[in-house]
This record gives sequence, C-alpha cells and structure tokens, in this order.
Amino acid sequence: MSATTSEHDLFEVLDASAFAFTRRAWVDAAPARVYDLVSDVPAIGRWSPNASDVRFDQGAGPRVGAWFSGRNRKDGRQWTTRSQVVRANPGSAFAFVVGGAEDGIVRWSWTFHPRGRGTVVEQSWQLLRLDPVLGTTRGDLDTLRDYMANSVEATLISLAQWIAEH
Repeated sequence: MSATTSEHDLFEVLDASAFAFTRRAWVDAAPARVYDLVSDVPAIGRWSPNASDVRFDQGAGPRVGAWFSGRNRKDGRQWTTRSQVVRANPGSAFAFVVGGAEDGIVRWSWTFHPRGRGTVVEQSWQLLRLDPVLGTTRGDLDTLRDYMANSVEATLISLAQWIAEH
C-alpha cells in the first residue's frame, strides 16, 4: 500500500477501535441527578441535536439488558436504531450499545465524577465493528467520528445549560 492510499484505506483493513473519542463538561448538579437525567433516555432529545423520539421498550427502564428505540437524523436523513443498556450504575456510569450487546456497532458511554459542587460528565463514543452503513473508507469514518464528536460537544453544552435553568 502506498502513502497516497492512506486517506482511502480499504474497509477490510481498518481497525474499528481507532474510531473513538471522549468529551467532558462540568455541570452544576450532583452525579446522582445527572445520572438520572442521562439514563432517562426518552429525555435525550432535550440535549442531543441528532436524537429524538427515544423510548424504552414497554416495561423496560435504565437497567442492564433493557432495550430502547430512537430516531436519529444527519444530513437530512432519518433512521431508527435499537439499543441495549450495557451499564447502569446509578450516580457513576451509564452505557448502551446501538445494535445490542451481542453484535452492536457503536457504544455510547457516560460517566459522572463529583467535582466541587457539581459533576464532570464524560461522554464517549466508540465504534465496535465496521459496517458499510457508516462508511467504507478511513475518510468516511474519520468524518463520522468528527461529526459525532461535534454532536457530543453540543449535547454536553445543552445538558449543562438545561441543568443551570432547571
């Protein structure tokens, strides 16, 4: 492979673990309150610029193994995803995998660390496996990761503002 092909590496040789990030923000609330807000997935539309109509399956809630659906939008397109909660530690961590724990495609994680009178919230995104629906070149996946990082930054800012106002 020549150096000129690096931007367009073949999909088959890409490493999914290279496509991940974490962003942080301080919010003026205790970790338990922030956990309650984030783990209430139907409320994510308050903060996320890309997610809406998120709902736990009937009888489910923020506990490991629970499933939920949500509508996503990007570049004028909309689609629905199914996700499964894989971590639910009240006051400290919440995570879910788009596509489910067994064969998921993306892991979203939140952790909550007390800092002063508030909480440092960390939100992480990690590609778990390659799927052509997300892109077929390194450039596609870099663009997706960067787009999602910007989305997470907007989500954290909106969450902090919402907490400050309520």
